[in-house]
Amino acid sequence: MKTAIVTGAYGAIGKAIAAGLAHDNDFHVIMAGRNARELENAASGLRRQSGNGNISVHSLDLSILSEIEKFAAVVSGPVHVLVNNASTTPRQRMESAEGIEMQWAVNVLAYYRMICAFTPHLAQAGKARIVNVASYWAGGLDLGDPEFKQRRYHNDTAYRQSKQADRMLTHSFAELLAEKNITVNACHPGDVNSKLSNNLGYGGHETPEQGADTPVWLAVSEEVEGITGKYFEHRQETYCSFMRDLESVRKLFELCETYWIDD
Repeated sequence: MKTAIVTGAYGAIGKAIAAGLAHDNDFHVIMAGRNARELENAASGLRRQSGNGNISVHSLDLSILSEIEKFAAVVSGPVHVLVNNASTTPRQRMESAEGIEMQWAVNVLAYYRMICAFTPHLAQAGKARIVNVASYWAGGLDLGDPEFKQRRYHNDTAYRQSKQADRMLTHSFAELLAEKNITVNACHPGDVNSKLSNNLGYGGHETPEQGADTPVWLAVSEEVEGITGKYFEHRQETYCSFMRDLESVRKLFELCETYWIDD
């Protein structure tokens, strides 16, 4: 049986991604996120709807490195799919318990840290896939002030730069993990009315299932077998100028490496 991990798995899109994977009974789906009660409620519903009893939950704070490391330590065996989906958009500047601006910690560093922590599990699978849920709403990354210590914080600005960073990290990890037969792709999930979009002042015209379609397709479809380091919208590979800026991609990866320390 294959194992898939979905972060942010009780939000609108995350739950729909988990459902898309759970309906394939060959998958053991691990739903990960911060709120244990919300996770279990979502998992219980999916077990009933899908008929797949192999759905488990893991509660953790993705803004904290040690909790990601503990998560990786308790997962046994290979992981075939990792969907980095969890994101946050607080309207006021907040910091994690590590003192890191919250969007940078969850939307960017958690992607980086989850990939690093789970690479040994993914490598065990023989062939594995990482899907980074990014967005077309991306840009404005300031590598000199990613945590808004000098700039005035605005949650939309912070969100856009975090999604740009997710697309850029996808390029870095695709190159780094290719020899391990791990593909890494990013996508825009669709415009879904969710807590996240509402915090940014938007609604959404697509259902959660429509929003989850491209991430699930990237996770399981034979059409993208062997494809890596790409950005997709509505199942279509889409040009990403951020990924082509190789000097900035390198600087971002090196910046993320400086946070890869468990104090």
